[in-house]
Amino acid sequence: MTVRERYEKVRREQRNRFSLRTRLTALVTVEMLLCALLSLGLDVFLRDVLHLQWEPPMVVEFIGICLLVGILLTSQLSKFFFNPIKKLRKAMDQVAEGDFSVRLEEESSSKEIMEIYTGFNLMAHELSSTEILQTDFVSNVSHEFKTPINAIEGYSTLLQDSDNLDNDQREYIDKILFNTQRLSSLVGSILLLSKLENQQIPSHQVEYRLDEQVRQSIVALEPAWEQKDIEFDVELDRVSYLGNEPMMRHVWDNLVSNAIKFSPNGGTVKIHLAKKLKRLIFTVEDQGPGLSEEAQKHIFDKFYQADASHKQEGNGLGLALVKRILTIEKGQITAENIPEGGCRFTVTLRTK
Repeated sequence: MTVRERYEKVRREQRNRFSLRTRLTALVTVEMLLCALLSLGLDVFLRDVLHLQWEPPMVVEFIGICLLVGILLTSQLSKFFFNPIKKLRKAMDQVAEGDFSVRLEEESSSKEIMEIYTGFNLMAHELSSTEILQTDFVSNVSHEFKTPINAIEGYSTLLQDSDNLDNDQREYIDKILFNTQRLSSLVGSILLLSKLENQQIPSHQVEYRLDEQVRQSIVALEPAWEQKDIEFDVELDRVSYLGNEPMMRHVWDNLVSNAIKFSPNGGTVKIHLAKKLKRLIFTVEDQGPGLSEEAQKHIFDKFYQADASHKQEGNGLGLALVKRILTIEKGQITAENIPEGGCRFTVTLRTK
């Protein structure tokens, strides 16, 4: 039986169940009857057992008992009414983070809750099917592109080393090689992002020195920052982190590379890493033009590039990769403008 057929079957079966409105009406009726009986019993107890000279009015007794019973019943029944909603909210958060495998238990005494849970499961199933088709298509196409791209890059490199080229030919080969490397980087990023979104990256949790990993990223990008005569203001506390080391390397590579790309020639990039309570705070600041209001809304979207003048230096996937990796690592990232000019990215990680 398919998920959709099960959904229709549940809807048919639910017609014989009591609705929440019926249950709530019955509950209020029972509560009022209980309050009336307790009020009458209290009045008899005060008059005939305790022989009090003064008795509170029946209305006062009734209201007081209703309040007491109402508070007791509400505190207990709120779990019955709100727990299913909490479960639904938690499942929706998981779907929002890209986990379409989440399912809710459809066995519930409430007609409405069962219909909602079954509908949610149907939605998650359909999203999962669509995501699998999309991921398979992107993965297959990217793999098909990767082989000829690598061949073009390899032959271009061989031609570049030839001594029988005039200046024009060498210039053409340099352009072919540059754009081939850009395309290869784009395909690699698409493949990695596709795996991350489909949760196909194994979670190898190891403890390592996070400050050393950041230093390695800075050193690896030396050709880029030397070409622009960029200076660095680096303050890295000695901190250890338990996480996916290869994936986290992509985070620092992309953020530092992004700061170098948008900093002017001779500018300064500030990089700080510190441990505060149970949080690791990493910040990288550049002296670039900053982010427009529109760019701040979409800076972590796939293929979004805030500055058209730097399109040849990237593919618009770097920050989307960073965001996805940090989501998997239960971390956060924010982007904001600096009052004195430039942009600041802040990464927050939880120590485990």
